[in-house]
Amino acid sequence: MTLADKQEALTQQKSPSPWTIARRKFVKNKLAMISLTFLLTVIILSILAPYITTKDIVRIDFTQISQPPSSESWLGTDTNGRDVFTRMLYAGRSSLTVGLTCMLFITLIGTAVGAIAGYFGGKVDQWLMRFTDFMLMFPFMIFVIVLNTILVGKISGLWTLIIVISLLSWGGFARVVRSKVLAEKENEYVLAAQSIGCKPYKIIMKHLLPNIASIIIVQATLMMAVTIVAESGLSFLGLGVPPDTPSWGNMLFEARNSDVLKEKVWIWVPPAVAITLVILSINFIGEGLKDALNPKSRR
Repeated sequence: MTLADKQEALTQQKSPSPWTIARRKFVKNKLAMISLTFLLTVIILSILAPYITTKDIVRIDFTQISQPPSSESWLGTDTNGRDVFTRMLYAGRSSLTVGLTCMLFITLIGTAVGAIAGYFGGKVDQWLMRFTDFMLMFPFMIFVIVLNTILVGKISGLWTLIIVISLLSWGGFARVVRSKVLAEKENEYVLAAQSIGCKPYKIIMKHLLPNIASIIIVQATLMMAVTIVAESGLSFLGLGVPPDTPSWGNMLFEARNSDVLKEKVWIWVPPAVAITLVILSINFIGEGLKDALNPKSRR
């Protein structure tokens, strides 16, 4: 081996992996790092809520109804005399739990359906995509009302909401995965795996999915923001998380009262700001991941 060959081999050994390059690019994205820090802070505060405050989130106190912010109640009290700051912390648990859990379910269902449809093609692809179209066209609000009626008393309201959102939101994810699998399965490494007799599930799991992992990660991140918005909207309408379980959405439910909306802004502004900032931070993280995982991006 010549000296040039040795130098080339040494260079190839020292070259960083694509994931290492992506991590470095993501860390250099200041907006994405600030957003990630903020989101982690919100998650940690929500988890440590019982240690941060000892006030009751359920008990109604008629002597403290609609009190403005003070040293005793940093964000004031709501129309039932409950501390808004305490409910904000516990509400983060509900909203983020819905977002994270729905994201996992949607990612699993969408990835499975999209990968199977894209790899096998033919009638399998047609049947799965027609079913996906049906789920995408299904009236979301009607399905929410029907499932809430059927599952009330059988499953907790939080899990009912998670099931509803997950079942109706995986269609778009599946379409994205399918399109990427259709493009990837024509590559030589997939044809080589097929020629040596690899089973389809091994080709999908070991060859296709790792090569489209960047797309799946970005889509999953953005899906978390979508599900948090869905939970907030449904809870605001009274169809989401039960009123006795605080969430940012059902905290906004009281803003439907014109008196609260105009005169008692401390009741609805904190959850509205929390939803806005969390959604923005998740979107910025998603954009940062997209740029970091894109080999052609120089940002």
